[in-house]
Amino acid sequence: MLSTLNPVALLTATLATLALVASIFVGSRNLANFDAALVPYLFGCIFACFGVAYRYSVWLQRPPTWRYFVRGWQLLFSGRALVHGWELIKSFAVDFVGQRFIRNRGRVRGIGHMLMAGGCILAFGVTFPLVFGWIHFGLRPGGIDTYELYTFGFKTMEFPLHGWFAELIFNALNWAAILVIAGVVLLIRRRLTHAGQIAIQTFEGDWLPLLLLLAISVTGLGITLDYRFMRGEAHQFMAITHAITVILFLVWLPFGKFYHIIQRPAQLGVAVYRRAGTDGPQAVCPHTGEPFTSKMHTDDLKHVTKQLGFDYTLAGGSSHLDLSPQGKRAALAKAHLAARQESGAFFG
Repeated sequence: MLSTLNPVALLTATLATLALVASIFVGSRNLANFDAALVPYLFGCIFACFGVAYRYSVWLQRPPTWRYFVRGWQLLFSGRALVHGWELIKSFAVDFVGQRFIRNRGRVRGIGHMLMAGGCILAFGVTFPLVFGWIHFGLRPGGIDTYELYTFGFKTMEFPLHGWFAELIFNALNWAAILVIAGVVLLIRRRLTHAGQIAIQTFEGDWLPLLLLLAISVTGLGITLDYRFMRGEAHQFMAITHAITVILFLVWLPFGKFYHIIQRPAQLGVAVYRRAGTDGPQAVCPHTGEPFTSKMHTDDLKHVTKQLGFDYTLAGGSSHLDLSPQGKRAALAKAHLAARQESGAFFG
């Protein structure tokens, strides 16, 4: 089993995990600001960090992925950094925040995914700093009506305990849960009524992620509802159930469908790549005499295919990859004609 491990990914994951642990000690002032009640969540986060870093490293080692990764950074810090940076910002706003890649597949699907994504991002933004001890709250010395917010041990701000801001920030995870529940309900309805989805969906790939997010959100809200309306009588059950569902989410994160949460931001570099290709030299098909893609794209394609063990170099130094799709179809037709001519029969 150990022989199948990727040594580069193993080293990368180990270093990333050690860096996270070190940042927890530093950010929490040697655990002085760490909440011991969050220890189970902490171990889930550390495991997820190792798994995500390992898988991401393996993914980057694939020749096509690595080529995109290197090109993206080269373009971002090239002489056209402002143009490419602006393209990256637009892609982030439209595709990542605006979820265009999902909205294009359907309005309800886009709304549901946007609600889930917004709720998850809000929950991550609150949960991880709290679990790591990077932020904590405390009463102002000498008073009981003012809370202080500390970030990495430094006082960041203070606010009234019973003001609107306190209600907003202390219920951030509740708002996140409501968003996720709304999104999950929309997508569950779609999976129960859309004939196409019913025909191809699987439990692990389609239902399990939705049910797990729903369980996390419902049990999280349950803790607040128990505190406010049940005097904490169901707190132990709600807290343990919520912890189990969150830890299952963190453990499954590197291996299941939720991994796209980590992988999707890397797609932003594709927008920069396309913009650079559009603005740069174009590849002209020798058959049609017309440009069909960027020269950078064909050069990268030649590089990657050779790494994968495919060499499309032709006699004379040109490449089959220099042809456009129309040119490739013409080359295939010519090859068929030549083969039939050599056989002495055009039919049969």
